[in-house]
Amino acid sequence: MSVSGGIPRLRVPLAVLRETFATLRQCGAGRRECQVLWTSPWSALAMVDRVVHPKHRVRGDGFELDSAWLTDFWQQLTRTACGVRVQIHTHPGRAFHSATDDAWPIIHSPGFLSLVIPRFAQDEIGFSGAHLTEIGDDGHWHEVRVVDRIEVIT
Repeated sequence: MSVSGGIPRLRVPLAVLRETFATLRQCGAGRRECQVLWTSPWSALAMVDRVVHPKHRVRGDGFELDSAWLTDFWQQLTRTACGVRVQIHTHPGRAFHSATDDAWPIIHSPGFLSLVIPRFAQDEIGFSGAHLTEIGDDGHWHEVRVVDRIEVIT
């Protein structure tokens, strides 16, 4: 079974990774889960070019995206010929893909990635302890190695 969906390994500029952690830390303040999205143009699928911080509400031990924001975001992606490549969010302790994470991805297509960063992204910038899953051709999430799907570039 293929879980790569034919999408090449993503290239993520170090500046995008730094912005990702800064946003997760500022939003979550070391106490709450937060989410960001990585996008890229359809003309360059593998080149992540932007960090998007969705409007969301904290609820219990997770978050819920604002539906009006989401509608506007889909329209913006259409206008700019871009797409979401990875959803990234934090967990308070170790990183894992929860049942809620499995059930509510922003995109449910083979090759889509979901990255969970442990300890509310308070550790060193990088993927130590992170958990990456990918939707396979079978429609289910499968754990994959970060180094096999994401390359940080300078």
